[in-house]
Amino acid sequence: MTATQPRPAATPQSYSIEDWASGFRSQPDEHSYWITDMEGSLPPDLEGTLFRNGPGLLDIYGHSVKHPFDGDGMISSVAIQNGRAYFRNRFVRTAGYVAEQQAKKLLFRGVFGTQKPGGPLANAFDLKLKNIANTHIIYWADQLLALWEAAEPHRLDPDTLETLGLDYLNGLISPGGSFTAHPKIDPGHHGDQRLVGFSVKTGLSSTINLYELDAAGNAISQHSHTIPGFAFIHDFALTPNYAIFFQNPVSFGPLPFLLGLKGAAECISYNPKQPTKLLIMPRNGDPMQVIETDPCFVFHHANAFEQAGQLVIDSVCYDKFPSLEGTSDFREVDFDQVPAGQLWRFSVDLAAGSTEVSKLLTRCVEFPTLHPDAVGRPYRHLYIGTAHAAEGNAPLQALIKLDTHTGETQLWSAAPRGFMGEPLFVPRPQGQGEDDGWVLVLMYNAERRCSDLVVLDGRDITAGPVARLKLPHHVPYGLHGSFVPRYFGPQPETP
Repeated sequence: MTATQPRPAATPQSYSIEDWASGFRSQPDEHSYWITDMEGSLPPDLEGTLFRNGPGLLDIYGHSVKHPFDGDGMISSVAIQNGRAYFRNRFVRTAGYVAEQQAKKLLFRGVFGTQKPGGPLANAFDLKLKNIANTHIIYWADQLLALWEAAEPHRLDPDTLETLGLDYLNGLISPGGSFTAHPKIDPGHHGDQRLVGFSVKTGLSSTINLYELDAAGNAISQHSHTIPGFAFIHDFALTPNYAIFFQNPVSFGPLPFLLGLKGAAECISYNPKQPTKLLIMPRNGDPMQVIETDPCFVFHHANAFEQAGQLVIDSVCYDKFPSLEGTSDFREVDFDQVPAGQLWRFSVDLAAGSTEVSKLLTRCVEFPTLHPDAVGRPYRHLYIGTAHAAEGNAPLQALIKLDTHTGETQLWSAAPRGFMGEPLFVPRPQGQGEDDGWVLVLMYNAERRCSDLVVLDGRDITAGPVARLKLPHHVPYGLHGSFVPRYFGPQPETP
């Protein structure tokens, strides 16, 4: 980034656009192998399986997607046990993926702008979208589920990543229905753990359905609320008594989509003069409360908690919808023209129906993670991806650990040739503190044009990786994943 204060010499940009863009190559190959190239060593008490989801195909037989969010979902897993790690990746065999691989051509439009060959005439009034299963992956009730928020989950075999078919959550959703790509695991505020998720049907008005599942995968609570207007809701926040949704100040003009000129997401307009609405939904089914706050756009929430009569929500906020409008190739994006996310805190007085807003981090950030037992509770430590420079927008190349009590930060950077994915915090067994564990990041190493899994000590990320596992190939930039404290990998061969 360019320096903002006078210095003896100009500060060089922390990355090259060519390096960053090279991480957006398709990865059509499926692998399974022991990882043998490692710097450092895996902690002996780190055991379990890291599952990651993201777009693995960024072109269909030479036809590039318009936006990476339209790429077919590919699951990667790293199973860790006794200081060794086994890598596997496999595409989710969705009906659309199978059809296009058999036809050897692109057959479906994408939500974020990918169009079938043939121009508007070939795309007009074709509203059928393929379930790309590319956003998140969770393990719940002994089932591994690949998620995409506009359709049903796909169930996978956790040992082989083989696609077993669509999953309807024990009848919770119907064929053609949908389930969020961002469910939350309540760590047990009311006893046993629960999986809390939602679905949204939107148009002139929007209906949010909230679901809670027990450890066996059965629905134990569900209710819905309807609000006026269009709703773009990707994530939500959770506390013991509330589910909190942000209704971003956006509108949807469907005509360009219907006429085959744009993807559905390209028809979203941000309205900076309209407030963002906090939808405070009691988990017991009581009426929902709507509170207006400063206009912003939110993809992801870091955490929320109840404290001293207030509801506190920490969220990654943008000052407008972060689209790539006007960009013919997403690999050539001008970061200076795209808004950067910042970490905002919303302190809500439910009785007064008012909100105070402050900024916890003003630098460019995304993909927050924290100790899973701290979800919905007052918490201290947060880990989040960030740009290398303290100001301006840029690719995520670094990791910040934020102490929310003191405001102090730790920084570890992979610049100039490393690019971050979503970090995940993994608690140490019998850990003694909220930061007693490891941060795992599957990142892209442009120098090798391959990916690395880095493992950092959550207590001091500035010390750098305690282990770096070097894959002999790249994994395209992913979206979300989860860590399961259970080993899903082969047993090492005995000599």
